[in-house]
Amino acid sequence: MHRVNALIEKAETNMQLIDPIIQFQSELRQIRRDIHAHPELCFEEQRTADIVAQKLTEWDIPVIRGLGVTGVVGIIRNGTGSRAVGLRADMDALPLQEFNTFAHASRHSGKMHACGHDGHTAMLLGAAHYLSRHRNFNGTVYLIFQPAEEGGGGASRMIADGLFEQCPMDAVFGMHNWPGMPTGVFGVTAGPMMASSNEFELTVTGKGAHAAQPHKGIDPIMVAIQIVQSWQTIITRNKNPIDSAVLSVTQIHAGSATNIIPDDAAVVGTVRTFDLGVLDLIEQRMETIARHTAAAFDAEIQFHFKRNYPPLINHARETAFAVEVMQSIVGAERVDAQADPTMGAEDFAFMLQEKPGCYVFIGNGDGGHRSTGHGLGPCNLHNPSYDFNDDLLPIGATYWVRLAEAYLAAA
Repeated sequence: MHRVNALIEKAETNMQLIDPIIQFQSELRQIRRDIHAHPELCFEEQRTADIVAQKLTEWDIPVIRGLGVTGVVGIIRNGTGSRAVGLRADMDALPLQEFNTFAHASRHSGKMHACGHDGHTAMLLGAAHYLSRHRNFNGTVYLIFQPAEEGGGGASRMIADGLFEQCPMDAVFGMHNWPGMPTGVFGVTAGPMMASSNEFELTVTGKGAHAAQPHKGIDPIMVAIQIVQSWQTIITRNKNPIDSAVLSVTQIHAGSATNIIPDDAAVVGTVRTFDLGVLDLIEQRMETIARHTAAAFDAEIQFHFKRNYPPLINHARETAFAVEVMQSIVGAERVDAQADPTMGAEDFAFMLQEKPGCYVFIGNGDGGHRSTGHGLGPCNLHNPSYDFNDDLLPIGATYWVRLAEAYLAAA
């Protein structure tokens, strides 16, 4: 990344951005900031979906609504080609109180676009506007505006509602802004790009007693502590050391007074892996360790493991194709084709289980773009001081356009 940083300023003037998109940037900025000021949580994105559908209709793009409750799909066809490509942006916000006080800060308490989905929506709208007027491709472009990425599994819901039946496409592509990566730099890797997201809940049931007479009870807190410590041996002793995995206990709840040993204790947390076989191993070992450890203390357990999002696996051919497109826009020095995967999760993984495709990161900068009135915190994802970098709007929109044109190039 140091080499990339050193070349950014030199390469900036060589970026091959689309002039009409640059000229349209001010309107995209207005759309983005309006969406930022009116955040909507998963499956509640009615206003956002209305804006998207209104703009697409205004630009003579047919629209499908209702996939995934509030999802919107725009359809742009040209020529006689049978090939089709999907471009996906997410629309939902987070249940977070915004710290920023600039003019486009959230107007809804406890809701905030702290992950840049407002920007993702605006970038895809920018591509839609251009593609509707300059149809330099042969086939069909599906513009997928997805709800409920933040824990709602909106991608899975759209698929279940018939996304790929109503919109048959050969490949699907996604993009997410990435704070800390220099503005306009792209990052991607073939294979695992983001981890699976899973959560667990353990309840240990013992027998309550007076804290001065522990021998008359079965202490669920001590049993929970033994289980939590033993679970870490799954990571260090059961799985192959070269396989990445995280097992994090994030909550322990027990007791109501200092002189009472409670009847039960609850343990909650998350597991992240890049491989479903590793995930199978961890889930099985967690329950086995918990059950047998509890039995050794005459306690009982209830163990629940929920698989939320699968790992996001980029397909090799589509990743190589996306890298070529990115390099044609910003230059090879601004494309990291071996970016480090992240243990964060993303429900675009569901789409990549159904169709070949690729998910990329686009640098959001270090936060210097934020206007006066931003919060004191860092410009990181899921942070109350975050804001999307509007300088990305023409870069991301150009990427979507060139990706679609190249994928559907006339034979």
